[in-house]
Amino acid sequence: MELNKISEEIIGAAMQVHTTLGPGLLESAYEACLKYELEKNGLNVLSQVGLPVIYDGIQIDIGYRLDLLVEDAVIVELKAVKELTPLHNAQLLSYLKLSELQLGLLINFNVVRLKSGIKRMVNNFTEETGR
Repeated sequence: MELNKISEEIIGAAMQVHTTLGPGLLESAYEACLKYELEKNGLNVLSQVGLPVIYDGIQIDIGYRLDLLVEDAVIVELKAVKELTPLHNAQLLSYLKLSELQLGLLINFNVVRLKSGIKRMVNNFTEETGR
């Protein structure tokens, strides 16, 4: 499946979850519901995927975890915070580099309108997204 299509599916499912649950819950609730919604739509979704660090040619398993990995191609990093910070952006960019994947979505569910809580990141490029 093409990356933009996967991204559209993820954003649509996230909006469905946000519309149903609203803001103010724990990140884990949004993660479980988004995973369910994506799987219901026929996508392959893994949660809490271990992400090792390769340093000086060796693999170091230090506990980094991707919230969701969709279709083995798109990282979805979920938050339930007052506002996204540059550190959240840097975290997703680091995950993209470590995993050698191209596309990631940073989704903050603790907002009134989910559209304002979504960032799409590709390599070192970030853009605000919405529908």
